[in-house]
Amino acid sequence: MFSKSKINEPEKKPGAAKPVMAKKPDAVRPAMATPSPVTPKAKPPASILSSDLHIKGNIKTTGDIQIEGEIVGDVRAHLLTVGESARIKGEVIADDVVVNGHVSGTVRGLKVRLTATSRVQGDIIHKTIAIESGAHFEGSVRREEDPLSSSKSQVKPAPKPA
Repeated sequence: MFSKSKINEPEKKPGAAKPVMAKKPDAVRPAMATPSPVTPKAKPPASILSSDLHIKGNIKTTGDIQIEGEIVGDVRAHLLTVGESARIKGEVIADDVVVNGHVSGTVRGLKVRLTATSRVQGDIIHKTIAIESGAHFEGSVRREEDPLSSSKSQVKPAPKPA
């Protein structure tokens, strides 16, 4: 069906020697960096704040955190698990939020889950939400495409007077 065209090939003459490429010995070649196998770093385990811990102040981490104690302040994390014995008074912001205990304040998350043992008093701003039967919730629920970007820490400039 298809054939290789010999138009672009140089004409071969009988008895003509083929050009010989000089081969460099291995010792003369520059050392090439061999790609080292990249092993992904193991994800560190979640930080756990035990039930006998009481904190007044904000907590911010890029990792995962599990709270069993009492927090008076805002909490920001990647994955936040509020344990059954936990009490948080303040804003909760995380990519994934699982509430098993008590939260008094706004909950912001891409994925928010209220389990049967949860007690939430405040607004929930989410992308996806799951509320199990038995969960207690008092407040409003609002879906946003990016619930993490519009937190109270971003202050809008006041309008200029006319």
